[in-house]
Parts: sequence; C-alpha cells; structure tokens
Amino acid sequence: MGEFKRLVIVTGDHQTADSTKHGGAWGPQDLEMHRQMIEALKSLGRFEISVIEDHRQLFDKILHLRPDLVVNFCDTGIFNRPTHELHLPAWLELQNIPYTGATPQAMVLCFDKQAVRLVAQDLGIDVPREVYLAVDVVTDRIPDIYPALLKPNQADGSVGISKDAVVRDAGEARRYLEFLKRELPGRDVLWQEYLPGPEFGIGLIGNPEIALAALPPLEVDFSSLPPGLNPILSFESKADPNSPYWTTIKFCPARLNAATAKQLTAWSHTLFRRLGLRDYGRFDFRVSSDGRPKLMEVNPNPAWASDGKLAFMSGFAGIGYARMLEMFIDAAIARITAERATA
Repeated sequence: MGEFKRLVIVTGDHQTADSTKHGGAWGPQDLEMHRQMIEALKSLGRFEISVIEDHRQLFDKILHLRPDLVVNFCDTGIFNRPTHELHLPAWLELQNIPYTGATPQAMVLCFDKQAVRLVAQDLGIDVPREVYLAVDVVTDRIPDIYPALLKPNQADGSVGISKDAVVRDAGEARRYLEFLKRELPGRDVLWQEYLPGPEFGIGLIGNPEIALAALPPLEVDFSSLPPGLNPILSFESKADPNSPYWTTIKFCPARLNAATAKQLTAWSHTLFRRLGLRDYGRFDFRVSSDGRPKLMEVNPNPAWASDGKLAFMSGFAGIGYARMLEMFIDAAIARITAERATA
C-alpha cells in the first residue's frame, strides 16, 4: 500500500453558496469540522495531503497535484450543486485517477429516492408505502395515506423536509405541497407513509469482495424534543443552530434486539452490493406503527465530519475519528489494489 502516498482531499466549495448549510453558506462550525478532518488525516503520518476546497479550476488543480488517490469528500457536489455530485467521480474515472467512495452510477441511483425504494422492495426489503407525485400534478390529486411524510424525490441534507413535513390531513398536505412548490420549484414529490417508531442507522466500511464490516447501529434520540414537534431529522436539525431540532436531538447506541440488528445489517449488505456502493456507506431505517423496520434512505457518500452519524457509530465501537477516516482510505486502497491485480 506504500504506492498510495499522495492524497488529494476534495470537499465542498467553501466560497460558494450551499443550500444544505445554515444561512446557505459554509459557516464557522462547518469550517471547524473541515479543519478537524484535515488534522485527523495528517495525524496518521502516512500520507502527503493536499486539500481542495475551492472548485474554481478544480480539475486543473487535481491534474497539477498528480495524486495517487483522491479522497472524495465532496458530498455537496461540484460548486455545492447536489446534481453535480457525480461529476467528480465521473471525471476521475475518465482520467484513470483512483478515488474513494461510490461510483457516479451509485450516486445517480441513490439520489432518486423512489428508485432506491423500488430496488429495495424487489429485493424483499421492507419499505414504506409511497406515492410518487410528478411536479405537474403535485396539488391536483393527493393520496389517502395519513399520517404522511412529504419530501422531494431528489434532494440531499434533508432539504425540503421541514418540521411541518409530517401531515395528518388534506389541509396540512396541500399547505406543505404548496410550500415545496415555492421553495423547490420543479421537484417531484414523494408522499410517504410516516413511520412513527424509532430511527436507526447502519454504517458499513469496506467492500463485499474483500471485507465489509458493520459498525454498531445508531439510534436517533428524539426524547428531548419539545412536545408538539414531529420527531424527524428535519432540515432544521442540520442547518439551524437555534432550533430545538438542532439542540435537543442526540445520537446513541441503538436499542435493538439481536435479531433485528442482524436483519438491518443484512439488508444493508444487500443494498451496498446491489446499488454499487464502495468503501463506506450509511443506511437509515425507521420503525412503522406495526413494529416493522423499513428502509428510509441509502447514503452512498455520507457525511465524513466528526459530528456525523458514521463518526458516532465508529465511536460506539471504540474507533477514533482519525482511524475511521483511515479505514475509508484503506478500504479504497485494498479495492483498487485487488482490481489492478486482476486487470
């Protein structure tokens, strides 16, 4: 693995507006998470590290640095455009430059939430009841599934999922659909069965062909939310430090029986392989009113920050932040080495 010495870390663009951040831009907390990530990688003492957080002339910069490996932590897309998240790995493949994480194909597929649900359902994985509403018929007819969670079919970072996204009657539903039309024009909508039970996260690191390990499951603790607020990971929980969704929601080790933990991990392994994830990924589940866990999201390029879910899950296993990042990189190196050996 000594040939992988020069790393280029690509993150979101600090200079460009970002709809997933508080105030629509990188702020002090985001920059601190970025600093901690760089310091953690440097502390490993294994790599020569260059960082790109300004996407102007991004591709020229990568070519000039001639990396052995690009660490793709650009989870917001080029110039922080979510629909351009796939463009970096696609270009790297054209240049024959190895990189960490998911392929562009996996990113495209997982960005379409209904497509993920249909794939999962075909694989025998439990999913919520759901109706897809194309943008031109969003308010013309509404399904009769209540309570429901309304969200854009294509979005990252809980964009479009506010504290009012859970609706319990037609009046609430029409108001929220109008909100989505104003805030995210042109987006199709998912009308999804609201799952009122606990929410869990499963994190995987590695690759199926070599070794794919599961981190201890995570549970989202909504118990300190003020009464009357829907227990969901809304946009406020990720972008508004003044919201109780930000200040009171915690992550803790999952309170799961062994059989359920095994089932969720097996489903995650199946989805990891079928959707083409690589090196690491995260899978979110939530329990329905009848007690059955159902798939909510697949995250092929999940948050790398020290306050992200994968970092919490790693901590539950006694894995420090720097070591978690190293595991991402080592998974990619082992995969690339094996691919080259059989080329």
